Amino acid sequence: MVTGGSGLIGLALTRELASAGFEVVVLSRAPGEVDGLPVGARAVGWDGASVGEWATEVDGAFGVVNLAGSSIAGGRWTSERKRRIRESRLAATRAVMGAFGSVAVRPRVLLQASAVGFYGPRDGDEPVTEADGVGQDFLAQVCADWEVASKGVEALGVRRCLMRIGVVLSTKGGALPEMARPFKLFAGGPVGSGRQWIPWIHLRDTVRAIRFLLETEAAAGPFNLTAPEPVTNEELSRALGQALERPSFFRAPAFALELFLGEMATIVLTGQRAVPERLRELGFSFEFPDLRGALADLYG
Repeated sequence: MVTGGSGLIGLALTRELASAGFEVVVLSRAPGEVDGLPVGARAVGWDGASVGEWATEVDGAFGVVNLAGSSIAGGRWTSERKRRIRESRLAATRAVMGAFGSVAVRPRVLLQASAVGFYGPRDGDEPVTEADGVGQDFLAQVCADWEVASKGVEALGVRRCLMRIGVVLSTKGGALPEMARPFKLFAGGPVGSGRQWIPWIHLRDTVRAIRFLLETEAAAGPFNLTAPEPVTNEELSRALGQALERPSFFRAPAFALELFLGEMATIVLTGQRAVPERLRELGFSFEFPDLRGALADLYG
């Protein structure tokens, strides 16, 4: 079962799992509008907040991947928007926990989404691993609460993995098309100081890592889903400009972004040098470990 299965990661994951022979149930608030599901996958309705008839699908399932939550991008963070960002994640996770407690045969594993924002903004160049603590800003606290909300399944004997996902690169959605837009207009370049770290990961490796965690019995606890070679914003800008054959020297000043985006500007002006230490310890191999190779694949 995949919650948030109609999003960028969820849909790609659904296709991967269906091709591997899994029957995949995608939970959606509008199941009739979910497009692009492969053979072997079907959409089931839920409200994202309460246990309903959909919970019968959890009974006897191999695993649940909980990705549900409203987007953090797309506008200023008003008080109402921040409430929605937080509550959408916690409500969906509480509903999933309720389903786990209501069935006769529980899934073996829960993969709970989180983000590298868990660590908060980090100014230094030291690598950030899964052993590092939680940050103090809004997104860090949201991630921490999101993770805690699923902890109860461990008492039920269910293996739980926390997926602290980085900036997922895909031309089909997410951050990359927004990053690429000014470059295509010949106005691309670094943002702010350009020294902030970007813990990126190719969509293909994101999906492969999630499947790896599903199928690896030794996997439990937090995992950074990021490429092994994070880059600074300036390095990313240079590589993106080369991939698109566009200039990359038009710097976007921090004050302009803060004026336009308010608090939300922190997601582009700050970062952390997160590395996938625990994935590598378990033997996961990245198909796209370096940024230039990833961009060459994406832009062909």
